[in-house]
Amino acid sequence: MANVNIRMDDATKTQFDAFCNEVGLSVSAVFNMFAKRVVKEQRIPFDITTEVPNAETRAALREVEYMQKHPELFKSYRDAHEMFEDILNEEV
Repeated sequence: MANVNIRMDDATKTQFDAFCNEVGLSVSAVFNMFAKRVVKEQRIPFDITTEVPNAETRAALREVEYMQKHPELFKSYRDAHEMFEDILNEEV
């Protein structure tokens, strides 16, 4: 195993350390992931972000949580066929 020294300004290092902690990876693991992907793809390959879900996604997540807490209020089906059969047989 080889050691690699990387120089960067203090502010960037502090922010990078915080990011790595936030995504649950060590700085070393992130640089190893990056290096392996660069070698494999022969390009600068990917973005790792901490994007916050948009309002629509947050609303959908809240809806799913509500449905999980109150399953008695919602129909559930084993598969799509069963669901469509139920929908087509509903009285209007």
